[in-house]
Amino acid sequence: MTNHHENRRQVLYWRLLARLFDGQEQATLERASMSIVDDIGLPAAVLDPSVSIDTVVQRFPELAEELPGLLAPPADTDTEAGTAPDEDDTADADAGQVGADEVRRAALAAKLLLNIFATGSGEVSATQLAGWQSDAGWYQQACGAQPGRRDGLLGTIEADLVRRMRLREVLADPALARQLTPSMSLIEQLLRDKSNLSGVALANAKALIRRFVDEVAEVLKTQVQQTSVGTIDRSVPPKRVFRNLDLDRTIWKNLPNWSPSDERLYVDRLFYKQTAKRTTPARMIVVVDQSGSMVDAMVNCTILASIFAGLPKVDVHLVAYDTRALDLTPWVHDPFEVLLRTQLGGGTDGMAALELARPKIVDPRNTVMVWISDFYEWKSQEVFDGLQAVHRSGAKLIPVGSVSSGGQQSVNPWFRQRLKDQGTPVLSGHVRKLVVELKNFLT
Repeated sequence: MTNHHENRRQVLYWRLLARLFDGQEQATLERASMSIVDDIGLPAAVLDPSVSIDTVVQRFPELAEELPGLLAPPADTDTEAGTAPDEDDTADADAGQVGADEVRRAALAAKLLLNIFATGSGEVSATQLAGWQSDAGWYQQACGAQPGRRDGLLGTIEADLVRRMRLREVLADPALARQLTPSMSLIEQLLRDKSNLSGVALANAKALIRRFVDEVAEVLKTQVQQTSVGTIDRSVPPKRVFRNLDLDRTIWKNLPNWSPSDERLYVDRLFYKQTAKRTTPARMIVVVDQSGSMVDAMVNCTILASIFAGLPKVDVHLVAYDTRALDLTPWVHDPFEVLLRTQLGGGTDGMAALELARPKIVDPRNTVMVWISDFYEWKSQEVFDGLQAVHRSGAKLIPVGSVSSGGQQSVNPWFRQRLKDQGTPVLSGHVRKLVVELKNFLT
């Protein structure tokens, strides 16, 4: 049994070496490794170098306890003098289990090493850099160190990744910066790297973000501008002024006063249009997951929230969260300022966002909560229970998996099914879908 486990461990390490030095899949090793990983109960994502450690741990939280100390030197396990023979026999009997644990350890170690050292070549996006930095933190924990400052080999790799971004060089040159076309991917890089920019580079980065925000805002405004906010309050008598005169209704109601002989309509009663609307503003609470996978949705929804905030009788609140929640309501009218205050990346803790957002629900029947996330949460049941409470309170809950120019966002299937079952299915796709849902609530 022990030789069997040793062979399986060797297969995993041979695959690791092959991918580190070649980077290409070798069919035999890949098939064998997949079979091994599946047999020991690990997810296939452990073998995919494009999947970050954060993503693996988010979706399989039990692995978070196995990674710290995984690559640290083993503790001194010398047996005490006088160990009884029957204890040795027990150790021999457990050798098979020890071997299986070593195979599992090898698979996780290979995942860490491949994600850290197989960085490829060519230009690097800000998303890739942020993913590597997060993986480096897990690697440091696995080695028994605290995540943080990266010296030595890790520092060298990180410096190479930053150099390959080249974005800072472009931003430092105003002429080159003006040639950049704002796009979602570029804005993501700028938001991730903004803390490392200063002077001319920072000013050019802000100008690009502002241009992009204004361009997207113009597109979204055309979809929102026809929104009529508030319902007619029939309890308020119409103002008897000429601009409110309902001419068609006045003629219709006075038709019995028509004089055929005179060929005149004698009007003895005027009718006016009711224009008064309820004075209580509708409250919109937008909660946005600002983790790396939700950048597109975060940018779109931040801009959309600012547009609705500019409409009469709409009280908009904005909350962004990762492992912490941040109330961005004071800046909701300026999406540019909101984006500069966000910090992309990290994990997700929806409970922190719920604790900040739920007290904002004062009049449930007059409140809509838009929750934008891929719903890969650490505390899935607790977050779902919180969203369910919002729904049951009478507030309108709109869970959103993505709001972009197109495409689908990966959404936790566990959440997707439960939200559907309670009558609040996850909305995904073009941002127009969200605009329609909000207009239906506000009109």
